[in-house]
Parts: sequence; C-alpha cells; structure tokens
Amino acid sequence: MSATRKNRPAGVAEIEASPKELLGFYRDMLLILRFEERAGQMYGMGLIGGFCHLYIGQEAVVVGMQAALKEGDTVVTSYRDHGHMLACGMDPKGVMAELTGRRTGYSLGKGGSMHMFSREKNFFGGHGIVGAQVPIGTGLAFAHRYRDNGLISLTYLGGGAINQGQVYESFNMAALWKLPVVYVIENNRYGMGTAIDRASARTDLFHRGMAHGIPGEQVDGMNVLAVHEAGLAAAEHVRSGQGPLILEMLTYRYRGHSMSDPAKYRTREEVERVRTEHDPIEQARRRLIAGGTDEAVLKGIEAEVRKIVAEAAQFAQDSPEPDPSELWTDVLIDA
Repeated sequence: MSATRKNRPAGVAEIEASPKELLGFYRDMLLILRFEERAGQMYGMGLIGGFCHLYIGQEAVVVGMQAALKEGDTVVTSYRDHGHMLACGMDPKGVMAELTGRRTGYSLGKGGSMHMFSREKNFFGGHGIVGAQVPIGTGLAFAHRYRDNGLISLTYLGGGAINQGQVYESFNMAALWKLPVVYVIENNRYGMGTAIDRASARTDLFHRGMAHGIPGEQVDGMNVLAVHEAGLAAAEHVRSGQGPLILEMLTYRYRGHSMSDPAKYRTREEVERVRTEHDPIEQARRRLIAGGTDEAVLKGIEAEVRKIVAEAAQFAQDSPEPDPSELWTDVLIDA
C-alpha cells in the first residue's frame, strides 16, 4: 500500500504518504473545486440549463477512492457527478461542454449535468433517479464476476439514496453472488434539504449491509489519505472474491443540494465551522507545507488548474449546440 495506518482509526490524519502522492491528491481535489466554482458561475450566467449539483466540499472522497482502482475497474454514481468524471480522467473540456449542452460534450450535448458517460474511462454515468445507479453498479460487478476479469465495480451513492428499496435488492444480490463491488456512501449529512437524522432511524449508514452479511466501515471523508487507505483495503477485499463491502464516507457539501437550493435548512455557522476545521483541500495543503513543500509549488498548481478550467469554459462556449435533428438520434436501436 502507498498509504498505511499505524493502528489508528481511519479518521485520524496520522497516515503516511509520499509528498508526490499527496501533491497529486491536492492537485486533483483543487481541479474539482475550481471546475465546480466555474460551473456555478456559468449556471448563474444562464449558460447551463436544467439541474446542476455541485461537489464542493466532497472532493477527498472521489479523489482518494479513484486512486485505489486499477485500469479497467468500473465506476458509476448519482447526479452529483462532475467530480467523479474529472477524477476518472475525463477531459474537463468535454465535461464542461456537456454541462452547457454543446455538441462536443460527452453525451453530445443531450445529457447535461446529470447524464454523461465515458466508455473509454469506464465511467458508466451519473444518474438522475435517486438510487438508480446502485443496481447498475451491481450489474457491472456481475459482469466482472461472469467474465472472471479480476476487475471491480465502484458504486457511489448518497445518504438520501440509502433508504431506497432497490438499494437493498442490490445488496442482497451482491452478497448472494459475492460480487466484486464497493458501495461508497457519500454521507454529506443532508438528503436534499432533510438532515439525515430526520430521515434515517440509524445515521451510521455503514451498518446497512448487516442483514446481508456485507461488512462496512465508516471513514473520515474529509481526509483524502484516510479515504485512500480505506479504498485500497476495500478494493483488495472485493477483488479477492470475498464479496461486496460498504464504505460510509463522512463528508459535507458546502453548497445547496442543487443550484436552485438556498440551503436555509442549516446555519452559516455550521458551514463555516466545517470549512475551518475539516476542509479536505486545506488539510492537504497544511500537510504539504508542514512536510517541506514550497509555497511556490502550490501556487504553480493553482495557476495550472485555473488555466485548465478557463480553457474548458471557453471551449464550451465556443462549441456549437446540437442540430435540432439530433433530437431524434440515439433514442432507438434497430436490432
């Protein structure tokens, strides 16, 4: 393992990692943050239509988990998906073009924020129906098991999806057939505008697989090193034929559920407290500085990331919209 814990809980930040590895995590998290900030700006300018769910605050979860995968492993998630696309290595230009409904987007401008895919990167989409991606991720794991290819499925879901019936049907099948799937519950404390303790009888969601014999672990989802370590262990577990595993990532979203949500169900003080005490990017930055990384290196990464995001935004705005005739394509296959 590239990151190891010395007999400490996963939430404690005393995890060893090389400066190069941590710097890579920092850069990837910063790219997601700046991309999402620009997406929010473009939504406000009317350049992005429909729904738009930002991932700001949860960057450590997807960055730490994706770094634990092997080439060929599959990924599926919900509608809060831009960060997952970037962490999978999808081109920011193509992602932003899809957000703005342009022909050069990953779904040819017809999927928007919640529905884009990349077969090349084994990203099987964001999905707009709450919990709908869980059966899909389980099916991907079945395909890996059937083909005996040694690959695994990483299936992300939110705390709001955990009470959906199709989630438990998927858990049962995955356990019954010992499918190689890691279910990552991104518990950001709210399902839309409802606090988790108002919607779930038990708020420690990693226990939700107990009825099916699925082990689970609760992880500090604001600490990219803790996430990565848990991800490595989880991937090894399911890849070795021991069946599914659940990781509950304790994380937090700074923005509303979507761009139309003013988030009046929580206080400004609550959000600022999390930013001050637990921000995943700031934690990584402080650790890098304490480890001897020069401030100039971090400023260089910031400049690089801002350039990538600016180019993606300009590419999207310069790209053409789909021709109206495209409304009738990609909706039916004659077999």
